[in-house]
Amino acid sequence: MAWVTISTMPFHLSKTAVNYISSIVICILTTLVSTSLLLFVDLANIVMLFLLAVFLISVYLGRGAGILAAFLSVALFDFFCVPPHFSFAVSDVQYLLTFAVMLAVALITGQLAANLRDQAELAKQREQRTQALYEMARALSGTLKLSQVSEITAEFLRKIVGMESVLLLPSDEKELVPVTVHKVWYEPHMAWTAYEDKQQHVLSEPDGLYYLPLKGSTRMRGVLVLSASQNSPVFPSENNELLLTVASLVAIAVERLHYVDVAKQGEMQIATERLRSSILSGLSHDLRTPLTVLVGMADSLAVSKPPLSSKQQEVAQTLRDQSNHLSGMVANLLDMARLHAGEVNIHKEWQPLEEVIGASIQLLGQSLEHHVVKVTLPDDLPMLEFDAVLMERVFCNLLENAAKYSADQGAIEISACVQGGFVKVSVSDHGCGIPPDKLEAIFGMFVRGHAVEEANKISGTGIGLAVCKAIIEAHQGSIKAENLASGGASISFTLPLGEPPLFNEALLESELI
Repeated sequence: MAWVTISTMPFHLSKTAVNYISSIVICILTTLVSTSLLLFVDLANIVMLFLLAVFLISVYLGRGAGILAAFLSVALFDFFCVPPHFSFAVSDVQYLLTFAVMLAVALITGQLAANLRDQAELAKQREQRTQALYEMARALSGTLKLSQVSEITAEFLRKIVGMESVLLLPSDEKELVPVTVHKVWYEPHMAWTAYEDKQQHVLSEPDGLYYLPLKGSTRMRGVLVLSASQNSPVFPSENNELLLTVASLVAIAVERLHYVDVAKQGEMQIATERLRSSILSGLSHDLRTPLTVLVGMADSLAVSKPPLSSKQQEVAQTLRDQSNHLSGMVANLLDMARLHAGEVNIHKEWQPLEEVIGASIQLLGQSLEHHVVKVTLPDDLPMLEFDAVLMERVFCNLLENAAKYSADQGAIEISACVQGGFVKVSVSDHGCGIPPDKLEAIFGMFVRGHAVEEANKISGTGIGLAVCKAIIEAHQGSIKAENLASGGASISFTLPLGEPPLFNEALLESELI
C-alpha cells in the first residue's frame, strides 16, 4: 500500500481578488434571475437588472470590480438572454446598439458610484484624522513636560500614519538632541539643515526619513524626524498637509512650555528679589540705630574733657571714620531696598546741578582729602529737575568709588555738557580702570569691579553703583561705565533737560522789596 501525503498550505486572497470574485458571482446570480424571468419580463427590463447589479457592485466593491461587472454583464446578457440563446451571435443588428448603450451606461453609472464611494471613504478618513488631530491638540495643551509632547506625537503618528518619530530640540551646545528614547535612526546633519534653513520640510528618500522643522511664533523650536515603514518607504503626498499640521501643533506645544518655564523663572526671580529687598531693608533699619550711637560716641570722645592723648585721638578719629563709612554702606543698602520696593517718593525740583555737586564734595571731605577734585561745568548749563537728596547719594557713591580706586593725590574730574535733550554728567578718575568684561555688570547688586582677591583689599559691598543706576533710571536717565584711553575709568549718566519754569522778574523784585 502506498501512502500519499498531501500537504495543504494556507491560502489567503487579497481584498481586491475577493472583490473581483464577488463581482463575478453577483453577475452570475443576476443572470440566473434574468433567465428565469425571460418568459414574463421584456428584455429592456432585464437590462435594468444588470445595470442595477453593476451599480451596486461599484458602490460596495469598488471601481475595478464595477468595470469587470460592466463587461461581464453585457457578455452574459448577450449569451443567455438575447436570441439565439447560448450564443454570442445576434438575430437583429439593433441588439449591437443595445449592447453598446448598456455597456456605456454600466461604465458611467459604475464610475459615478465608485467616485461617490471613494469620496465618502475619503470624507470618513478626513473626519477620523480631524478627530484624531483634535484629540492630539487637546492632549498637547495639557502637557507639562517635553517628554509628554514627544510621547503624544509619537503615538499619534504611529496610529494614524503608521510612522515612527523622534522630537529633536536645540541644546546649549548648538546641536539637536532627542527629548526621549527613540527607535528612529536619523542623520544629525540633515536635521540641522532643516533647523537652520527653516525649510517647510526636508525629505531624505534613500533613508526614508522626513525632517519637519518646528517653527514657532518667534523662532525655530526644533525638528520632528519621521521614519516611513519598510513596506512603504515613500511618503504618500496626501499625508503632507497632515504632517505639517502635526509639526505646527508640536511647535506650539514646545513654545508654550518654553514660555511657562520663562514665567516660572521670572516669578522665582521676583520672589527672590522681594526676599532680598526685605532682608536688606530689615537689616538696614536694625543697623542704623547702633551706627548712629557709634558715630555720636566717636564725636563725644573727640571733644571730651580732659583732652585725650594723641594716640587716643587717633583711635577716636579712626572709630569715627569707620563708623561714618559703615553708616554710608548701610544707607546704600536701605536706599536700594526702598528703590526696589518702590517705597521711595521722588521729590523733583528745578535747581542748579552745581549745588548738589558742592554738597556731595563737602559731605565726603575726609574721604577726598588725599585727592584733587576738579569740577568743570559750562556757564550756560541749565537748571535740571531732580531730587536733590537722591542725586547727592549718586555723586557721593561715584566720588567715593573714584577715590577708593585712585592713587593718593590722584585727580578726580567732574564734568557736564548738553547732548540733545539730556545733560551728560561724568565722574572720571585716573586709577586702575574697570575690567572690560565688567563694564555693564558692575551696575548689578553685589558686583565688584575687580577680582575677589583684589576687591577684598578695598572696602565696599558692590551696592553703590546699583543704587546710582536705580536712582538715575527713576529720573528717566541712563548710566554707563567706560575706560579712558589715558588710564582710569569714567562713569557717565544723563538727566533729561525738560522745560524749566519761567520766572516773572517784576514779581520777584516786588517780593524782595
